[in-house]
Amino acid sequence: MSADQYLRYDPSVEHIRPEEAAAVEEIVASISRTSDRTFRKDKHGTRQQHAKGAGYLRGELIVYEDLPDHLRQGLFKQAGHFPIIVRLSTAFNRSDRVRSPRGFAIKVLGVTGPKALGDDDSTNQDLLLVNHPSYFADAMAYMRAQHKVEHTLFLPDLAYGPIGFFARVLVAASDRTGIPIPIVLKALGDAGSNILGETFHTEGALRFGDYIARLRLVPKSASVRQLTGQPCHDADDAVLNSVVAFFKDNAAEYELFAQLCTDLERTPIEDASIDWPEDVAPPQALGKIALPRQTADSPARRVYSDEVLSFDPWRCLAAHQPLGSIMRLRRDAYRASRTLRQQQNHFKIKQAPGEPREIADLPD
Repeated sequence: MSADQYLRYDPSVEHIRPEEAAAVEEIVASISRTSDRTFRKDKHGTRQQHAKGAGYLRGELIVYEDLPDHLRQGLFKQAGHFPIIVRLSTAFNRSDRVRSPRGFAIKVLGVTGPKALGDDDSTNQDLLLVNHPSYFADAMAYMRAQHKVEHTLFLPDLAYGPIGFFARVLVAASDRTGIPIPIVLKALGDAGSNILGETFHTEGALRFGDYIARLRLVPKSASVRQLTGQPCHDADDAVLNSVVAFFKDNAAEYELFAQLCTDLERTPIEDASIDWPEDVAPPQALGKIALPRQTADSPARRVYSDEVLSFDPWRCLAAHQPLGSIMRLRRDAYRASRTLRQQQNHFKIKQAPGEPREIADLPD
């Protein structure tokens, strides 16, 4: 496709509905309530999303040489190598027998340039991806789902078995018929496949320099491609155990792609529940993630990654500012969740040693 066919970024591409601010305020309040209940139960502050770590890795982001001009934007403006920290996770802080969406959070170190938020003094770019291409439509839809989460948070794992089975039946029927189902059922109906064989997505849109994009991460090396679709839910810590066993003897590569927005009808920004069709916005390769053989879990690495590090889609270059209702919500929700967790665990927020400056900050 010619670069002229892509929609150029302008602040006017975002349209904030009048009810969004109240929805975000209620979501943040709900996060506070659930965080407080979790803390009183566990005597420890945890993430409200993707609390269960499933592997802690160091590696490299390699930006390809000779990218066309329309892809040479922001972080990808020049070919090069960036050190990265990766935290793999599952969405529910439960036994892995309860199948849940998988997360692949990347912290790119040594990034230079203006940041999206004025109080971000790090030299890092965070990319948060999950194994579902689309998300809740907007903040209002998320608010309704958050209320359900708040009221079902402390159900026993056994209760989630029948719920998950029912959701998987509906997901399979939806795949056959094309009839859409609610996003929350897609999450509860996750297949529980090996995390290393999954494809991951930013779900919402982000600024891509002069353009607008969604990103995806796809298994590239044969070592992880062969894991796609393989079940991984037969033990309480099946996901972490599989990651540790894999990286003991194997390396992995993933390829990072961008889908560029062409128009606000077929590739919308404000409705994150709509997948961008590949025939309209074909994925274009930007670079690859290389993860060498390593120890994917250790007491020191786990504490640092789970308790000290935070990942935030708004910790980013201005050239990659998140866009749309869901992404605006995440700006406030992630900050609120992080602040509560740090307070509960007695970190001094302004002095929390969370943002690494070099890859050596990640313990062995």
